[in-house]
Amino acid sequence: MIPFLSLKDVTDMHSAELHEAVSRVVDSGWYLQGSEVARFEQDYAAYIGSPECVSCANGLDALIWIFRAYKELGLMQDGDEVIVPANTYIASILAITENHLVPVLVEPRKDTLEIDDSLIEERINSRTRAIFIVHLYGRCAYTERIGELCREYGLKLIEDNAQAHGCCWGGVRTGALGDAAGHSFYPGKNLGAFGDAGAVTCRDPQLAAAIRALANYGSQKKYVFRYCGRNSRMDEIQAAVLDVKLRFLDEDNDHRRRIAAYYYDHISNPLISLPERLDDSMNVYHLFPVFCERRNELQAYLKDRGVGTVIHYPIPPHKQECYSEWNGMSLPVTEWIHDCELSLPIGPALSLEDAAAIVDILNGFE
Repeated sequence: MIPFLSLKDVTDMHSAELHEAVSRVVDSGWYLQGSEVARFEQDYAAYIGSPECVSCANGLDALIWIFRAYKELGLMQDGDEVIVPANTYIASILAITENHLVPVLVEPRKDTLEIDDSLIEERINSRTRAIFIVHLYGRCAYTERIGELCREYGLKLIEDNAQAHGCCWGGVRTGALGDAAGHSFYPGKNLGAFGDAGAVTCRDPQLAAAIRALANYGSQKKYVFRYCGRNSRMDEIQAAVLDVKLRFLDEDNDHRRRIAAYYYDHISNPLISLPERLDDSMNVYHLFPVFCERRNELQAYLKDRGVGTVIHYPIPPHKQECYSEWNGMSLPVTEWIHDCELSLPIGPALSLEDAAAIVDILNGFE
């Protein structure tokens, strides 16, 4: 059996360093708001190339705090609009609606799978405050046109970098391309913790200070509460684990690229299509999506032959019950992606031999 992703195998790659890091925290007797979190924030900010990094409990909170902080600073208010890709994981949308802002869903391009920048300008109006790009699957979603639109209309550029740790555009890492970015360190991510964890990177120290307070009950000084916040803090063990894994992130991403290159070079089944192949710097291959009109049959075929796969994602946000007011909306490109997408195994612990076996099985589907 070739699993979609074995977290045990990923952990075993750096087992000694990770055990040492966890033991150090256990022996210290200090488990929250200590030196491990401070060190990781500093190291991750330097890696991303961002002046500010604020850790928090998870990736969804990271996105929520960005919009909440902009509201607290008077830069956004209830009813303002945020342009966002329609084909994203629901967390991107939840962060907007949680803050009583209005998501404006824009279709992706079928070849890149990222937001179609030719459709954005027509959706901008007097209530638009931000363009929210999602680096889905580990692919860079930023384009020069998106940057131009933000400058021309005075919009914030916000990044969902949950799936693209280490990705670049023009020598700048995702997470440092816009005004603020949310990062998830869910265990299965390219940079994954031993539980939930997240962070915000941004340029503005005032925004960072507001986010840090919001994630700590709204407090900037002990027992003094400026905002109505929540408890959303990264613990010391997660920070220590992440700081170890950060040292190996580029190496792990390079291995993902080698697996992806094999897939691109050897998948030849005409029933299966692949997204546009990007320059290596612009894709860290958090996922390797393929597309098939008979996706469910393909998944069952692979499972029967010992290959684990995952669908990302079977139901798009606008068809979810929690957003029933959008259920009648027609977004054909988004719907095609969600109907046909299947993610193949990829990760730092997957061997090229396993990748070759997967391709041989895949090419035999008929």
